[in-house]
Amino acid sequence: MTNEQYKEAVEWLFVQAPNYQIDGQKAYKPGLDNITKLCDFFGNPQEKIKCIHIGGTNGKGSSSNMLASVLQESGYKIGLYNSPHLIDFTERIKVNGKNCDKQFVYNFIQKLKNLPEDIRPSFFEFTTIMAFEYFYQQNVDFAIIEVGLGGRLDSTNIIKPLVAAITNVQLDHQNILGDTIEEIAREKAGIVKSNIPIISGDENEVVKNIIKKKAEKENAPFIDATLLKTDLKSDLRGNYQKKNIRVVLGLIEELRNLNFIISDDNIEKGLLNVHQNTGFIGRWFEFSQNPLTICDTGHNQAGLEYVFAQLNSIEKHKHIVLGFVNDKKIDEVMKILPENSEFYFAKPSIHRGRHPQDYEDLLIDAKIFYKIFDSVQNAYLSAKERCTNEEMIFIGGSNFVVGEFLEKNLELYK
Repeated sequence: MTNEQYKEAVEWLFVQAPNYQIDGQKAYKPGLDNITKLCDFFGNPQEKIKCIHIGGTNGKGSSSNMLASVLQESGYKIGLYNSPHLIDFTERIKVNGKNCDKQFVYNFIQKLKNLPEDIRPSFFEFTTIMAFEYFYQQNVDFAIIEVGLGGRLDSTNIIKPLVAAITNVQLDHQNILGDTIEEIAREKAGIVKSNIPIISGDENEVVKNIIKKKAEKENAPFIDATLLKTDLKSDLRGNYQKKNIRVVLGLIEELRNLNFIISDDNIEKGLLNVHQNTGFIGRWFEFSQNPLTICDTGHNQAGLEYVFAQLNSIEKHKHIVLGFVNDKKIDEVMKILPENSEFYFAKPSIHRGRHPQDYEDLLIDAKIFYKIFDSVQNAYLSAKERCTNEEMIFIGGSNFVVGEFLEKNLELYK
């Protein structure tokens, strides 16, 4: 297999299988019927591996990578399934921080062409079974599985994990999951299963009670991570990581209760070496120091509020590169933009990317200094040209914006 053949196979997969990341709601296939047929077809590899399930609106990626790092420090072989990818498809499926083998991806995509007529998977469904099969073949000790969207009807919900967690519940994907926090919380709580411990990281009593009631109904131990006290820190920056650390500690305690060996030293080292152990980037990622350049994939209202609040705490003039997809409520984002900033709005180069000209009236109403660009890279280069070493650059608003930025510039990262 050549690199060109690999690229062609992945491009074919993007075209053949409906892909939520690109096409939005019309590509979303709720329910477990399809993934059940897929798993049956491939011999149910998800039943042959020990899984840990992590859901929630924000913090899934950070929490799952922190946990993976701690378990790797403990000597375990760890499979990690995250989405979306920032640069290359293989980022979605990792074993001990190493991206999935491209030859395996290529071979597995060929099998998609031979599926029975009654199985027509979405992109995420096919990627999910690919992860299960890879982790089984790699003989991992644990497979950490991140929920794709929601929980109850998400294709990852076919697993029966050792332990599960819901990091938090915020308004996001309302067109699919519901218009209220309560509705979304019930969808997220769909990953709670009979007798399997569930860690809850949300401080909102309404959310907490919904998850707790579902746990009681399923006779599942309920662990409130917000009550855990810790001074532990992680190399994943961002003030919001303090909450994710508590969720990870809750998961670790339940694994210890199942007699898995994880020392306090493993925990401390694991949390401090997430980048090194898992290759995880994109969350308050410091790309450079001169000038200070940060990127963060926070993209829903709650995630952006955390990120913008942290930006406001930095006493520097800011050059902020932002881009959004079509379903983003940009009028809400305008209300929370960081102060003392110049803005560079760009269209993410995907089908769902929204051109800033479409919402320029909101930019005018916001009375901010802004420029509009056709690409993320041009926006970044303009910001870099204007920015002095005493100022800073921020890139975000969407996973796709950060992915584009890193794809173009990561080789320059020191």
